[in-house]
Amino acid sequence: MDERRPLVSVIVPNYNYARTLGLCLEALERQTYPHIEVIVVDDRSTDESVEIAHRHGVRVVVTDTNIGAPAARNLGVGYARGEVLFFLDSDLALAEDVVAHAVDLLTEDPSIGVVCGTYDPEPLIADSMVERYRSLQLHYWISGDEGDITTIYSALFAMRAEVFREVGPLNPALRHSENAEYGHRVTQRYRIVLDNRIIGRHDHDDRLSVVLSKFFHRARLHIPLYLRRPDFNGGPANSSRGWGSLAALFAVLTAPLPALLGPLWLVAPIALLLGSIASDLGMYRFVLRYAGLPFTLYFAAVHFLVNVTVAVAVFAGAAQCVLSSRFRRTYDIPARSASVEV
Repeated sequence: MDERRPLVSVIVPNYNYARTLGLCLEALERQTYPHIEVIVVDDRSTDESVEIAHRHGVRVVVTDTNIGAPAARNLGVGYARGEVLFFLDSDLALAEDVVAHAVDLLTEDPSIGVVCGTYDPEPLIADSMVERYRSLQLHYWISGDEGDITTIYSALFAMRAEVFREVGPLNPALRHSENAEYGHRVTQRYRIVLDNRIIGRHDHDDRLSVVLSKFFHRARLHIPLYLRRPDFNGGPANSSRGWGSLAALFAVLTAPLPALLGPLWLVAPIALLLGSIASDLGMYRFVLRYAGLPFTLYFAAVHFLVNVTVAVAVFAGAAQCVLSSRFRRTYDIPARSASVEV
């Protein structure tokens, strides 16, 4: 390989992920691209994360206090020497040629500011059926958007260091929605490209309560930005999935009608349920082919709960936009003033 190819600084924010950090760093050691430095930014972990990172011989930066993943990524940039920055979550293990693909994309086309990747359909550590649901759901949703996108997937994305300096740091005040805000800033000047060759196995959440909580908070917090820019990837205004979430919620709300008004009203919740399924029929077909009918039935039940949760979050976010000027200005917080100084 050409020795003049750029150095890649892989920045790994970590908080109490000793369980997966070693797997993440081992995958980086197997990368086919040779010019890599790894910087683990430990966000005051209370487990063995720091010891594991040191055993792998990488640079370890420990924060003074817990500052959150966006700020930890910013902090890591201050220690990076590379011309390319690769941000990677510590619960994700990359395929062996991922860094090479990212460098190729960024060096061949200067119009590309950020390249993002997707998740493997298999989880890094399989703990539960909920985790298997999340792994297949995210793989299908993200990989289906291959090409130009308008957000970033903060678990694995790469950019030239000069673009980071131009666009500015991630906004640490937005711990749940920094990806959408950063994508908004990047796409004012550059393209963001999703390439399915950039892929890794992720240790997804394995409890339904955690999955539903994340869906709720992320959907709610994205509403102020979606109202400004409805073309955002994943936004309820630009996808049949948004209508699918609304149909699921109204299927629940109309479920009592047969008991109140007669059995003929059963058609309402059934039609809404079928409409919710039809909104993402391709995903259900994919799961059926990949995992079989019994798991697909389980998958559909969990996804129905997810759709209801997202719809409730959208209404909650819209109400907050009406009632709270501060919430409407969520994405007006200057990123630079909130960045971490090195």
